[in-house]
Amino acid sequence: MHAESRRGRLFVFEGLDQSGKQTQSEFLRDHLTAAGLSVRLLSFPDYSTTIGDEIARALRGERDYGPDVMQLLYVANRHERRAEIEAGLAAGTVFVCDRYRASSVAYGEAQGLDPDWLMSIQQFLPAPDLTVLLDIAPERAAARKISDRDKYERDLALLGRVRQSYLRQSAAGWTVLDGAGDRAIIAAQVRAAVAALLEPPPAL
Repeated sequence: MHAESRRGRLFVFEGLDQSGKQTQSEFLRDHLTAAGLSVRLLSFPDYSTTIGDEIARALRGERDYGPDVMQLLYVANRHERRAEIEAGLAAGTVFVCDRYRASSVAYGEAQGLDPDWLMSIQQFLPAPDLTVLLDIAPERAAARKISDRDKYERDLALLGRVRQSYLRQSAAGWTVLDGAGDRAIIAAQVRAAVAALLEPPPAL
């Protein structure tokens, strides 16, 4: 990035579990780091925090929270990193994030919550510069992980509604890629989308 444009960037991957978000996040982090940029990789939920631990307990069935409480926990979990993200962006750091604001809208909307409310409670979180949706059918996602699936991963009907919410949200200008495709091809497509937002763009 040019000296006069030192603000960092926030690149977000969204999609169902097993859509390749973690893999592509790590690919992009490594690519941008090799290009000489300061890069941080984040993943939500962040289970290392107190709120993240509570989320993990709920996903294991140890808590009986309603959908609204779960989404409030997810949003609070992101707010735990808000100051860190804001400071990093101001210093020129590029953040690559595995799930962010849109996941609360997708999962909450799929459970009957108001998507406008789900966005409003996240209005003070930094906005992504680019959101990449790795779109995949719930059945394909389930086939990639046959054990240790949490309560959301076991509900294919719910995941179908989550997918539809993601696709609806993607009309806001997201980059939508086939999560069932070849990993190397997806990574190249991601690099192309990201390069357009960096000055000067790193070599593909």
